[in-house]
Order: sequence, then structure tokens, then C-alpha cells
Amino acid sequence: MRKPIGIFDSGIGGLTVVKQLMKLLPDEQLIYFGDTARIPYGTKSKRLIEQYALEDAAFLMQFDIKLVVVACNTASSLAMDVLRRNLDIPVVGVVEPGAVSAAGLTKNNTVGVIGTTATINSGSYASEIAKLDRNIRVLGQPCPLLVPLVEEGWLDDEVTVLTMRKYFKGLMDNHIDTLILGCTHYPLLEETIQRVVGDKVQLIDSGKETAKVVQQLLAEKGLLNISGEKTGEDRFFVSDIPAKFEEIGSRFLGRPLTNVERVDFDQFLVQSGFPANMHKAENNLANMR
Repeated sequence: MRKPIGIFDSGIGGLTVVKQLMKLLPDEQLIYFGDTARIPYGTKSKRLIEQYALEDAAFLMQFDIKLVVVACNTASSLAMDVLRRNLDIPVVGVVEPGAVSAAGLTKNNTVGVIGTTATINSGSYASEIAKLDRNIRVLGQPCPLLVPLVEEGWLDDEVTVLTMRKYFKGLMDNHIDTLILGCTHYPLLEETIQRVVGDKVQLIDSGKETAKVVQQLLAEKGLLNISGEKTGEDRFFVSDIPAKFEEIGSRFLGRPLTNVERVDFDQFLVQSGFPANMHKAENNLANMR
């Protein structure tokens, strides 16, 4: 099927997921929306995150997409149920694939998770892992300072290393052997994280695992683009363009990011009939299908 794949994130971190999708599915057209005007999601309430996720999905649906990737750990932790209830196309988040990989790799049944405060407090990774094996102990650690350090480009700076050691101490004291990078910013820190935790700890990049799940799901449902050629250029939309966006985005994507379009998201929501009301947001998304 030649329809595009839609991906949304609260900002630009989801471009690390896009990068993995590009590697694994080079013939698929990707439509990305980063809700940069309302970032961060990680400090918002569950109800507000659900509403934002519905609105982000509605923006992508206008492009006649065949699948939605929720490339935001916070939204994947708190809004998957409401998205799947309101969309009639497959929805893939980044939490479940990362949890499945970690459950399969841990040898001592002790898994660590690092992410935003909302992701960790949701217990989403622990819940997903418990579905697979209740004997696995999951230890979460919020790491709110790592996101701004990534966006500053301080990927192996001494400040970053010291911050990690502070955050990871409890995880290491509990002898984790597997660590889930539960934020889409963190893959850029992978080398530094590995150095801090040591080679005996396996790192799980949820973006890589998510791309594998997307490929498998598209194949199972007969939705893969098998034409042998890309159906259109990848498109990148944001609700605001912050300073250094293209520079930071290029770092995340691993290649120049120049074709970014800013959309008037408030106007889109008004035209689509999305008031600031969760119940009405669900109804309006249903009416758009």
C-alpha cells in the first residue's frame, strides 16, 4: 500500500524514531508532526496528554496515512488506549516494543528504565514487562536534565557524565543488566550512557525496536509499500520552530533537516472543530475518519 506512515512526538526527539524507520523501510513515505509549541508533554496531566495525542493524530489523519507511530514515550505511556479506541488504523507506540526487547534480553531479571518524570511515574514499562514475566524487577529513574543537555549538543560533556552518574547510581546499586532508553532524545547519548553504566549493561533503544514492530505489522496486514519506489518525499511539520531547530533536528535525524514546515496548529484545531475538551476531542476525531 502506497499510503504514508504518520509519526508524532511532543517535539523533535521523535526524529530518532524516524531515523530508524528510514533505515528499515526506505520505500515508505513518512509524515512527521512535532508539537513543539506545547512541549514538554512530560510535565502534563494524563488527561491533557490524551487530548494532545488525539489532536496530533487528527493532524496526521488528513494525509490519509495507513499507520500512526507514537514516537513520544510520554504519549505512548498515557494515551495509547484512547488513540486505539478512536482510530481505525494501526497505532504503534514506543513503550511496548522496548519492553518486549528488555524482557527477552535480561539475564538477572533486573531492568532499569530512564525517561521523563511522566513516563516513569506512569509505570508503563513495568506494566508491559509484567505482562511478559512477573519475575522481572523494573526500576525507573526520571532524568529530566538529560533532554536539555542533548539539545545543547553536550553529548559527552563532563557535566553530562556527572549528571548521568548521579541519576544512575540507584540503578547500578541494584545491579541492573538491561537499561531501556525511555525517551527519544536518549539514543544520541547512547555511547556516553554505555560508558557510564559499563559494558555488562545492555541498552535498549525503543526507537529501533519500534521500527521493527512497524515493519512486521505492515507486512502482516498487507500494508507494506512493495512498489520498489518511494511514493513521495518525507514531510516534517511542527507547531512552532524554536531556535536552532534545524541544527538540533539534523543531529537527531543524522542528516540535514531543511524542509520543515511550521503549521498554525491552533487554526487547524479550530477548523477541525477541536475545542479544549477531551470528550469533544474524541468525538471530533471520530467524525474525521
